[in-house]
Amino acid sequence: MSENQAPYELEITRTFNAPRDIVFQAWTDVDQLKQWWGPTGMKLEVSKLEVRPQGIFHYSMKSPEGHIMWGKFVFHEIVAPEKLVFVNSFSDEEANTVPAPFSADFPIEIKNTLIFSEQDGKTLLTMRGGPINATEAQLQFFKSMHESMQQGFGGTFDQLDAFLAKA
Repeated sequence: MSENQAPYELEITRTFNAPRDIVFQAWTDVDQLKQWWGPTGMKLEVSKLEVRPQGIFHYSMKSPEGHIMWGKFVFHEIVAPEKLVFVNSFSDEEANTVPAPFSADFPIEIKNTLIFSEQDGKTLLTMRGGPINATEAQLQFFKSMHESMQQGFGGTFDQLDAFLAKA
């Protein structure tokens, strides 16, 4: 991320009542990931999960109304069970990167870093993400969406919490 993009970075921290090995595995095992990833109310289908540098997580999400959106992660760094770095984007069915379906001003690519820290048998997850190769308009739009993204990830992390409680 370039210097001018750092102020636009979104940071979310969350504590999960599970050891970090278990939480890390929930992010990297296809059978686990498909049980909790994505916005609340969306049905997730996983096309591909390759947890390796330059590997991809390619998925679709279907709304209750039947609208389908595709997305992908391209992994850059994997340090099990401590760290995941990936670039997230919207995609098409063939995993080609495409603009966000809801706004041309949403950045094309978001670089995310997840840090998993174990504390007293629990896991502190710190997620930092921000636009890369973005225009000024895209940076401003991303910053304006921070509150909405906090809520969205809050719902996703609630689903992860529920999944970990059952596991």
